[in-house]
Amino acid sequence: MNTTSNRKRRISAVAILGLAASVAATGTGLAATTPPSTVHATAATAAAAPTRSFQGTLSAPTGPYAAGEDVIHLTDASRPDPWVPSSGPRQLTVTMVYPAVPGTGTPAPYMTLAEAAGSIQHRKMPASSGVTPQNLSSVTTHAFDGARPRRGKYPLVVLSPAYEDPRMVLTSLATDLASHGYVVALVGHTYEDSGETLANGQTPPCAICDDPALDFDSVAASRALDVSFVIDRLTHGNTAWRLAHLIDKHEIGMAGHSLGGAAAAATMIADPRVRAGVNMDGTFHPAPMPGQINRPFLMLGAAVNHAPGGDDYTVWEQAWAALGGYKKWLTVAGADHFSFSDLDLLLEEAGFPTPPLSPERGVVITREYVTAFFDQTLKGIHSPLLDGPSPNNPEVVFQS
Repeated sequence: MNTTSNRKRRISAVAILGLAASVAATGTGLAATTPPSTVHATAATAAAAPTRSFQGTLSAPTGPYAAGEDVIHLTDASRPDPWVPSSGPRQLTVTMVYPAVPGTGTPAPYMTLAEAAGSIQHRKMPASSGVTPQNLSSVTTHAFDGARPRRGKYPLVVLSPAYEDPRMVLTSLATDLASHGYVVALVGHTYEDSGETLANGQTPPCAICDDPALDFDSVAASRALDVSFVIDRLTHGNTAWRLAHLIDKHEIGMAGHSLGGAAAAATMIADPRVRAGVNMDGTFHPAPMPGQINRPFLMLGAAVNHAPGGDDYTVWEQAWAALGGYKKWLTVAGADHFSFSDLDLLLEEAGFPTPPLSPERGVVITREYVTAFFDQTLKGIHSPLLDGPSPNNPEVVFQS
């Protein structure tokens, strides 16, 4: 798969809501799974359609707990920012989602107004979509600011989004994991997406998105450093996060979408504290070598990309052969690159075309299999879902 094709498949999914305008203005393609006729039809529809009102709602979590949420800001004083060294030490914004008592806290916003404005600007979202900073920031998340935590200790799962995507596009997965008894850290990788609001209130745009020679191996390695730093801060006292006592520091996993999936593998290679990893529809940068990852790993992707004959099949085949621990390789029929995040659901709610797999099914499948994997590898709870094909999930194919 060449660099141009890779880059197309890593397009910012937040702004998929506005890709019609982006396509018309710049010629940038959708994910490799979208036929050109659909792109042009979408552009024409967006141009002709009257302005509508967007009201986004994510899928409610399915577990017995509510999802509490805190946003924290961390600064790695030992490391200058890799993309904008003049900005000083590496600054990160992290959303913590945790098991909470139902009925406590107040509804959490999806993102800040500045983050929402950055998302809209990044892909030149058409006004006819009806998506504004106000209604994008107020998408219903089913997470609650300041909610009272459930007592106990819970495994930590770190989530890393796709290249160009802010951290909150994995909120549906984060809230569901929290509802099933996990503490989740959604890491925003500053200067790598449409904007993360930092501790000083600034929301800097992407500094590397227009670099045609960008080395994705370097980005994945940098993200591994981000994640290890976040783990350091969350597992040494509670100065970074007031509820750090909820974390079982001996049970840590990581999942990522697209480049975030590559970062999950890179982090596991570099940091033995991460006991289990998940790559959701991402190219490996680089593919692991034999002996580098001998802990549990799940590869979950769209069939069009990662089944035999798919765009990225060869790279996944190479990674699969190198993985030495408990491993599963699952593909999802009808899915596209964004079926594993919130974006197809928001796209549907904004009135844009969606892939053959309904966005709701994409959310359900992603949640069920990722949760089952971490239940089995971090909690020691056997999940029959991972044993083989399920009649309830006919779209999911076990490749190996």
